Amino acid sequence: MSSASLVNLAPLMNIILMGLIVALGPLTWVWLKTRGDLITEAHQAEKAEQELRSRQRLLLLSQITLFLTFDLLMFGAFTRLTDSGLGCPDWPGCYGHGSPSGANAMIEGAQAIMPTGPVTHVKAWIEMIHRYLATGVGVLILTIALFTVSQKYPRALKFESLLILFWVCLQGAFGALTVTMRLFPAIVTMHLLGAVMLLILLTRFVTAQRSWVGLIKGGLEGVPSLEQNALTPQASSDQHSHKEHIENIARALRRVSQPAHQQGLTKYLPTLLGLGLMLVLIQIVLGGWVSTNYAVTACSTFPMCQNSWWPLMNFSEGFEIWRALGVTSKGEILNFESLTAIHYTHRLTAYVVFAYLSALGYLLQKEAHYKTLGQLIWVLISLQVATGISNVVFQWPLFAAVLHTGGAAALGIVLTSGLRMFRPQEGLGLTAVRQSNQTPLQTTNASYTHTSETPRGSI
Repeated sequence: MSSASLVNLAPLMNIILMGLIVALGPLTWVWLKTRGDLITEAHQAEKAEQELRSRQRLLLLSQITLFLTFDLLMFGAFTRLTDSGLGCPDWPGCYGHGSPSGANAMIEGAQAIMPTGPVTHVKAWIEMIHRYLATGVGVLILTIALFTVSQKYPRALKFESLLILFWVCLQGAFGALTVTMRLFPAIVTMHLLGAVMLLILLTRFVTAQRSWVGLIKGGLEGVPSLEQNALTPQASSDQHSHKEHIENIARALRRVSQPAHQQGLTKYLPTLLGLGLMLVLIQIVLGGWVSTNYAVTACSTFPMCQNSWWPLMNFSEGFEIWRALGVTSKGEILNFESLTAIHYTHRLTAYVVFAYLSALGYLLQKEAHYKTLGQLIWVLISLQVATGISNVVFQWPLFAAVLHTGGAAALGIVLTSGLRMFRPQEGLGLTAVRQSNQTPLQTTNASYTHTSETPRGSI
């Protein structure tokens, strides 16, 4: 296939349609689950509950998108590990068609030349399913961004949703480059890192919304309706109670928007979590570099490599970034010592990450509020050790390799959630509350009015 035909936009609308079909299921489920919340109330007193339901709807859609994005990353690892990345050697379709069904003749021709090559019917379907799923996630993220921007939400929340939308578009561009540049190692590794960063952005978005919804939902529970108050002889007293509840919500928002006074080791845990997240991201990059260079089998023993604690290694060629797959920048075949350097560097760094996260998990478990977080970290690093050793000893079994990628991504999600636990003031929709510490909320007979600068669409 000529370089000019690597990008063929003819089937683009078909791919978009398939993405819409993929996204239609989650969107329909969210709509059915929340359709009762769309009834317009006759009284302004219900506005707080309506806006809360709006945030709940956004939270639900964001959670589903996060889950599907994680699944997409896992399926992307499966696509890469089954050598299906070039199952359809053009983009975005398959030989100019919207699915492999329309490209049977071309696929059979390529398979006849190379029966176990990069293009087969199975690999073509794996690659196209990955593209359909990616498009579906893109549609969901576009929906989240449009919904957020169209509502009276804080600017920080709108910015975050648009940042996620920009990032998923960037991921799509890298996905195209992985095909058009023939699995260029640096591009494939950046594509993997971009997917993990997308998960981190979505995790921040979800955890911020969950904190907000949980706080306000707890504050609104038990608040009497002003419509009901008007029908009772104690309306004035109940309205005063209603006002007190609203003011309690405002005080709770101010409290959560300010860092708690932390003593001893606890005050250092956010920094330790941030460092742990950075180490995990570095290890993910190194792992992606191992995978995309097919260097997993360079060391077939553990803990030694090639029966040596320091085998022959060529770091300069192994970590030459801008080169094609399997060759150096000079066009020479990448030698075995280079592959060994790639593999062993990842392994040595894994020891550091394991030791650090083990200690971090221990420290977190000593703190009552963060015990579960510490246990999750221990579970995930144990999974990473088990799957990592399995990849070496059993020569890269597919299940263990995919699970190894998923475990690394899950560590990124857990550590990001942990950081949000320590820094709730960074929650989207909460930061503006800090500007309103001195101004109380007021209510009227018909509705309540925010005199503080609490985020519009927040209460």
